Amino acid sequence: MSTPQTATPSKDGEELKKREYVGYALGDTASNFFFQTFNIFLTYYYVDVWGIPATALLWLLPLVRAFGAFDDVIMGLIADRTNTRWGKFRPYLLFGAIPYGISGYLMFAGPDLGPNGKIAYAAVTYALMMVSYTVINVPYSALLGVISPSPRTRTVASTCRFVGAFGAAFLISLFVRPLVKYLGAESEIRGFQLTMAIFAVVSVVLILITFATTKERVLPPPQQKTNAREELGELVKNWPWVVLLIASIFSNAFSALRSGSTIFFFKYVQGFDSTPLLWGLDHTTLFLTSGALGLVLGTMCLGPIARRVDKKYYAAALSLVTGLCFLGFYFVPKGQFGVMIALNVIAQFCAGPTSALTWALYADVADYGEVKYGRRSTGLIYSASLFSIKTGILIGGFLVPLFLSQFGYVKGLELQTPHALLGIALAFSIGPALFALLKAAALMVYPLDQKRVDEIERELTARRAAAAAEIKSA
Repeated sequence: MSTPQTATPSKDGEELKKREYVGYALGDTASNFFFQTFNIFLTYYYVDVWGIPATALLWLLPLVRAFGAFDDVIMGLIADRTNTRWGKFRPYLLFGAIPYGISGYLMFAGPDLGPNGKIAYAAVTYALMMVSYTVINVPYSALLGVISPSPRTRTVASTCRFVGAFGAAFLISLFVRPLVKYLGAESEIRGFQLTMAIFAVVSVVLILITFATTKERVLPPPQQKTNAREELGELVKNWPWVVLLIASIFSNAFSALRSGSTIFFFKYVQGFDSTPLLWGLDHTTLFLTSGALGLVLGTMCLGPIARRVDKKYYAAALSLVTGLCFLGFYFVPKGQFGVMIALNVIAQFCAGPTSALTWALYADVADYGEVKYGRRSTGLIYSASLFSIKTGILIGGFLVPLFLSQFGYVKGLELQTPHALLGIALAFSIGPALFALLKAAALMVYPLDQKRVDEIERELTARRAAAAAEIKSA
């Protein structure tokens, strides 16, 4: 391979150009065109649209995830060992974009197959998508750890990233249901096919823009040697990484569980149909859109504060508020749509910044690992973030059909039993609330407060200056 990129690190605290902040953010916009669609619509698509039994999803999704249990770690190790003229992580954006777009489309292609054929097709395409997601998103996430040596600059980049991500969530919430209805006419399957084809093309273009506009500035220590066994051992012994991994799993679990149960909640528990309520949008679309708008606004308004406060305690407090709002949904009387919109906006307004803060913390963990072990394994550290996403989606995605099947949900039955309605309500409120509160507790245990992060930054700056002087004198 060619010589690795040798860009001079930016000065401590130096801001990136707006072009790079925007370019980096668009990478997560691309990912969330699929990620948010999966969260909100995949269970509904598989069960109510395409006709896979909910009971089949109870083993299908865990089986696929078990098959690819270690691909995130493997990808992290591969990325850390990559050296090209584009850097370690950016090449995977360039070469992985098109396979990623194709895989996302195939999940919703909806071929006319028998029951067993549908299950097999869903398993294969879901597996392909998870692998493609890993190849793109482990390097993309690790890019945050090398985009600047400054923790505060990385926090700003992470905030921009999640504005982009939640912007995609807003578009998904606002346009998927109307697009499916418009493009599919009388066929919901056809509507999903065409909608996901559009998303695939847009995602590929955005990922390529991210590749073209970003730069890697933080290189591993010159004397660093690679050893997979030692790196994995150091990862497991990295206590901040372990705690952050657990917090991230809780975060993605409550997101997946709540998103996956939303359509069922409004269709069956609230009894809202697809009749337009406002601006041609029905209750479900308005609710999803309000939440996505809350995520964007919360990240934009509260995210900049993270440069001046301790990220750990800030994220924990916001997660606590989100959990209490989710809990409140269980006690809201039926039909109180305005109250639900208000609770949803507050919950998501606080949830948005916590995601950006959590991902910024991973870069701090990479700095901690470099100080403690003398080795910078950014790709491996960030592979945990993808593992947490997939594990959280698996848990949340598993619990949605579990609640449906265990509480007696019957596909297509307009009036579900009270027991089935209880299961859907629990999946939408109490379950996500518990995960959000557990995330808040995990963040309180996380050991790297701002004082310790500043100490690590100063030590690394001194080490890098000394290494540069030694190389220059030699």
